[in-house]
Amino acid sequence: MYICLEGMDGSGKSTQITMLERWLREIGLQVFRVREPTGSEVGKLLRKMLKSPQATEENFQVTLALLFAADRMILMKDIGQAESAGKIVITDRCFYSSMVYQNDDDWISNINKHAKRPDITILLDLDTDTALKRCEGQDHFENQVFLGKIKEKYLKLAYNEGFYVINANNGVNKVHHDIKRILSPKFGICI
Repeated sequence: MYICLEGMDGSGKSTQITMLERWLREIGLQVFRVREPTGSEVGKLLRKMLKSPQATEENFQVTLALLFAADRMILMKDIGQAESAGKIVITDRCFYSSMVYQNDDDWISNINKHAKRPDITILLDLDTDTALKRCEGQDHFENQVFLGKIKEKYLKLAYNEGFYVINANNGVNKVHHDIKRILSPKFGICI
């Protein structure tokens, strides 16, 4: 099973992925954890480029989209091997982030057509004010207007793709409980 946590910066994805991994291991499952961008050379370049003042400009976004697609393809073999070995794959972001952060959905879908789609995607939905407070000073994607558009696109995508949506304004433990509530039936357990 391939599980993805999505959401704007500051929504708590990294914290929740860590808690999810711990819980899955506690219930006896093997876990393979990934994140985007990866630690590959392409991923390292992406992390550097995301800090550029030009990061939100349209032409720069095209370059980022292509690099994200390339970085994502590096992951596909590892994800396939992990699933074949019976591991639960959990990821902090997947190609859906490109659908939200970059423009031209058809083109983004096309350059990511070989990327595996998650079996379950959980969107950690957060108000933009809280996101800004949590991420202050981290990158150039941090402004009210941009994050408002990202939130709107995430919610539309969640509706169209059948994501589970969790209110990430709630406390860390409540969000974790909500994630477990969604996933527990998939593993045949009650919480």
